[in-house]
Amino acid sequence: MWILWVQESIKAKCEMNILHIITGLNDGGAEAVLYRLIKACKEHHHSVVSLMDTGKYGTRLEKIGVPVVCLNMPRGRVTITGLRTLWRVLTQKEHDIVQTWMYHADFLGGVLARLAGVHRIFWGIHNSALEPDNSKYKTIGIARVNGWLSRWIPTAIVCCAERARETHRALGYASEKLIVIPNGYDLSSFKPDNAARMRLRTEWGVTDGMALLGMVGRFHPVKDYENILRAIFQLKQAKKAFRLVLVGKRLDATNPKLVSWIKQYSLCEDILLLGQRDDVPDVMNALDIHVLSSTSEAFPNVLAEAMACGTPCVTTGVGDASLIVGDTGWVVPPRNSQALAGAIRDALEQFKNVKAWQARKAAARKRIGCYFSTETMVEAYKQLWNRDLSAQ
Repeated sequence: MWILWVQESIKAKCEMNILHIITGLNDGGAEAVLYRLIKACKEHHHSVVSLMDTGKYGTRLEKIGVPVVCLNMPRGRVTITGLRTLWRVLTQKEHDIVQTWMYHADFLGGVLARLAGVHRIFWGIHNSALEPDNSKYKTIGIARVNGWLSRWIPTAIVCCAERARETHRALGYASEKLIVIPNGYDLSSFKPDNAARMRLRTEWGVTDGMALLGMVGRFHPVKDYENILRAIFQLKQAKKAFRLVLVGKRLDATNPKLVSWIKQYSLCEDILLLGQRDDVPDVMNALDIHVLSSTSEAFPNVLAEAMACGTPCVTTGVGDASLIVGDTGWVVPPRNSQALAGAIRDALEQFKNVKAWQARKAAARKRIGCYFSTETMVEAYKQLWNRDLSAQ
């Protein structure tokens, strides 16, 4: 009996109550990482507060038994009701750890958690570039304020990419607190699936011998969709045979700017606009090459997701893209459609060598399994949370 009591006491001591505070739960990289982390980390008790609404991942979290509280604050605005609810969540239950995600949650969650007496507060940074062309001035302002507060509020600051750490060190964040935990991916969900490949290609009218390119990601200036369309136009002029699918929010026929670009470059017969979809692993399997044309990223999730499915990538050298791809794909400068077209052309030529291409596909998946698995990410967070903080 005494041994059982000791074992239960040790187990209870190891289990922690971890409150995650995130700006929102819509379809985004940080939101997806939060979901994967909580789903895989079963040793601790997790709960989530969204500053905004339930979004895509709130429902998914609740389905796996995770309590979710939504403050329903409008984007970019703080409400008294929302602050009161957050304060109530922080003070009505003892939390061993508060883990925040993204700038606004870092600020509001961090300050209120500190005032509520929480001692272990960990911020999360999922952005590598704060440029006026790509980021709102309010967001840039909050990030700079957080840099000043970083000396007092967080115990440590988790960056999802090396580039993010470099950027925020330059912004004045406490450099000794900045650590990197790369995003992790569920290799049981993102895996080669020939049945899914054939089903979608048949649905889209793409034969198995036709090279299928694709880009997955919302329509946003940082994704630089005009860049990929210019590159594709150059490939078409060079008489290359291919099809391109675009998948993500606002990548459909209701987007007038996108449609006008496609018409401008005479690509109406070469592109399928598929909009937002929930079957991203199947989409990645259907592709032969995933292309990313962004001007700014921190840790491009779509590259790792494609590679985990065995799909090689052509990408611009943004954030940690080159670290993710390694020698399994192609990396070119951003905003350079000629270089992007050249890399895609090279990939299409190598695609013709079936044996070599299969080896490249296997190497792409192996790289994600070795360096960017969910298990590796979860273990890094657990080690961070379990640090001996008695000196702080």
